Amino acid sequence: MSKCKICNDSVMTVIPFGRMPIANGFLNQISSDEYFYELIAGFCPKCLMVQLEKTVAPEMMFNDNYHFISSTSAAMSQHFSEMAEEIYQTVSSKESPFVVELGCNDGIMLKHLVSKKINHVGIEPSKNVAELARKNGVNVLENFFNQDTAAEITDNYGHADIISGANVMCHIENLNSVFEGVCTLLKEDGMLLFQDPYLLDIIKQSSFDQIYDEHVYYFSGLSVSELAKRHNMQLVDMVHQDVHGGSMRFYLKKGNSNEVSESVSEYLSQERALNLHIIDGYKKFKNNVDKICYELKNSLMDIKKAGKRIVGYGATSKSTTLLNYAKIGTDLIDYISDNTPTKINKFTPGVHIPIRSHDIFLDDNHIYTLLLAWNHKREIINKETDYRKRGGKFITYFPEVVIE
Repeated sequence: MSKCKICNDSVMTVIPFGRMPIANGFLNQISSDEYFYELIAGFCPKCLMVQLEKTVAPEMMFNDNYHFISSTSAAMSQHFSEMAEEIYQTVSSKESPFVVELGCNDGIMLKHLVSKKINHVGIEPSKNVAELARKNGVNVLENFFNQDTAAEITDNYGHADIISGANVMCHIENLNSVFEGVCTLLKEDGMLLFQDPYLLDIIKQSSFDQIYDEHVYYFSGLSVSELAKRHNMQLVDMVHQDVHGGSMRFYLKKGNSNEVSESVSEYLSQERALNLHIIDGYKKFKNNVDKICYELKNSLMDIKKAGKRIVGYGATSKSTTLLNYAKIGTDLIDYISDNTPTKINKFTPGVHIPIRSHDIFLDDNHIYTLLLAWNHKREIINKETDYRKRGGKFITYFPEVVIE
């Protein structure tokens, strides 16, 4: 039995996915020495944290060849522009405000604060992505965030009014060290705000492809509240975000006597109603996952038997879990269309489906497209009107298989 990465109590297995490759490990060529590990999601009954029981070394995931670039999505660019504006409104009245972002990626959020001349530091361990952020004028520190990094920033810049992170906290295995760093770096009246895929949405939709190597943790308000208490902090607000299939933005402050928004108690009540505080709340999850995989693969097989072609849309990290667990490979999918330059002409991890440019998708005459980037469905369907007009159909699968 595994030990909890937060409190060291025993973790109870929720779902074992078996052998899995690095989710973002797109291949230049198919190789027999591709790295695999055991992907298992578990639940800690003491601190209520859902987490991976086994993890991959951060250097294997976040390195000079990291392929996830935030700005390739117009919807996400707009989302982070709005997030930057919220942060600006929070700090603009302060004297010499200072903002730190953990996992700044290509500067998609911080570049808006740069334009407003807000003093800042972005933390980004992947060199190739950090260089993109610098081109956007962002002051970047290439490193992983912990107490030592926090002390270095404090010595050079002072304490932060805001520490933010989007889709990064769930990536960091030693969260206790991160929170120690936050407490070192944050002003006494400062705020930590971070957003990640929301556990309640994952369970409701059975969106199991959110579970992969980079996502060590799957946050509920209940688990974030417990984590905050361990570091003399308090969860003071929760604001749901309609991105990445459903995310939650958590707001935390130092101490335990802050004003707390009503939304916190509302969301915690919803989580308890689904029994996310006990193992019983997760018992149906595996059955739902297996049902989706069975129905999706059968639907794809029926299409192929009818002599039709299927392509994928979006060479996403999350699709690595879906394709490998459901055993969907080149026998069913011809290729996957993507607009990320560093992914084109590579192969997907594990199942080795070729990745082609979006131009090839536009010139193709196929009817069926498996929408692997399902969390961007609205943006993609609006974008692909010509494909739809000529009879093209998208296949989605959460919470059930739909062809439309």
